[in-house]
Amino acid sequence: MRFGWIVLLLLSFPVLEAIGVFWVADAIGGWVLLWLLLAAIAGVLLIRVERVAWGARMLFSVRSGVNPLGAMLASGRILLAGGLLVFPGFISDAIALGLLLTPGTWSRRRRDPLRPENDDTFSPSRHPGENSPPKTIDGEFKREPDDRLR
Repeated sequence: MRFGWIVLLLLSFPVLEAIGVFWVADAIGGWVLLWLLLAAIAGVLLIRVERVAWGARMLFSVRSGVNPLGAMLASGRILLAGGLLVFPGFISDAIALGLLLTPGTWSRRRRDPLRPENDDTFSPSRHPGENSPPKTIDGEFKREPDDRLR
């Protein structure tokens, strides 16, 4: 019985989208076409960028020792949001916006707890009261002849 409601909902979704587009077009006019075109372009760009970024996100999560499930879910949310943006309608655009604004979708790079001295990210706890990124330490070097290194 539950399966029937899911099928009915999936089959009625395009009809609800069409009703929503006609209702909004009646209210604001031809700007609906511009909205739908820009949403489709944004969806295609999201899918193309995430297709490339997915591998790097997975590689970073595996190399840093973090569970890669979070990276997979974030990539899946972005790809699903891109697909919903490509689908014409305002209901799917609202769902896509909700997926994109979900916390954890656009997570920033975390510091490596095993090697904090090699991490070059800025955090206010490292430099209290200072709003500048970490500074590079300058130094000098001297090249040794090759025969002394053997």
